[in-house]
Amino acid sequence: MALGRAFSVAVCALDGQIVEIEADITSGLPGVHLVGLPDAALQESRNRVRAAVTNCSNSWPQARLTLALSPATLPKMGSVYDLALAAAVLSAQRKNPWHRLEKTVLLGELSLDGRVRAVRGVLPAVLAAKRDGWPVVVVPADNLAEASLVEGIDVRGVHTLGQLQSWLNGSAGLGDRLAPAATVEERSADLADVVGQSQARFAVEVAAAGGHHVMLTGPPGVGKTMLAQRLPGLLPPLSESESLEVTAIHSVAGLLSGNTPLITRPPFVAPHHSSSVAALVGGGSGMARPGAVSRAHRGVLFLDECAEISVSALEALRTPWRTARFALLGATAWRVTQPGFNSCWLPTRARVRRRIQRTASARPPSRGVTWGSCRDHCWTGWT
Repeated sequence: MALGRAFSVAVCALDGQIVEIEADITSGLPGVHLVGLPDAALQESRNRVRAAVTNCSNSWPQARLTLALSPATLPKMGSVYDLALAAAVLSAQRKNPWHRLEKTVLLGELSLDGRVRAVRGVLPAVLAAKRDGWPVVVVPADNLAEASLVEGIDVRGVHTLGQLQSWLNGSAGLGDRLAPAATVEERSADLADVVGQSQARFAVEVAAAGGHHVMLTGPPGVGKTMLAQRLPGLLPPLSESESLEVTAIHSVAGLLSGNTPLITRPPFVAPHHSSSVAALVGGGSGMARPGAVSRAHRGVLFLDECAEISVSALEALRTPWRTARFALLGATAWRVTQPGFNSCWLPTRARVRRRIQRTASARPPSRGVTWGSCRDHCWTGWT
């Protein structure tokens, strides 16, 4: 009987939890048994790991191999465990254990030839490892820039399974933390581009300064969309903690840029008016995915043609607006987030305009673009 052990991270929505992977080699008919609530992608990792191990000039156990992922009650999804599974199998075949492996968290997907491929959700996984006191995290080389955003933990990048073996043996090194790349900030849309519309501009400025929601109404072509697109330019840059929050959400959604992984400006998200409830607030089968509301965290959620949005989608947005938090529910994972954002509505139907005028605290003047307050919201309208 031989036992090998490695560690990885399960990312559930926006949280991470350390997963212990054990490889047990016992006498019996050759075969691989994977336990610990794996999903279909993780079940397929048995073939990927075996091919990667053998193609890197290693032998595969000719006996019964059991791979257990703990805690057993936590669902495991995706291919992020491939590298840790391979390390556990290789460790089980050694007479002398790898001492580095006991203090290292491994993340990455394996190709059949042993290359380590990038995965999603590396930033929240590294944050979880740091929170639990792990000293070293090994990530795919393509994810090293993203993982390097987390300070206070040793981050290493690996290209192949053979390179990881050499590092565990102490005969070679891995890629070190990358220094933050010098980024050229893209010019955001400027409110100075808007000619006239003094009252509507003032309403947008008040919404940006006070963190209010704003509704813009009017005939086509008067500049409502142009005003809304310039709202993020009025917001201040994100702080370091806010940048990590926003970047972690986009990492889970798989929307990060490899060259400039850190998001420093408030995001601007404009879902289509035909978007489903899951596309707006997140969710889906299996692991819950961030929706438009989560991606607009610390930024602006722009709802164009809001009168065309389905009633069920509008009702799903009620909780985030009232309580500043909601739960991403999936079949096997959930997470409570706090989506702080400004929302900008552009209705098109006259009945929506009349409803606003009836609920406003004071009727606006008779002509021109106006703005007022409706409960905690700012709004503008044509009369």
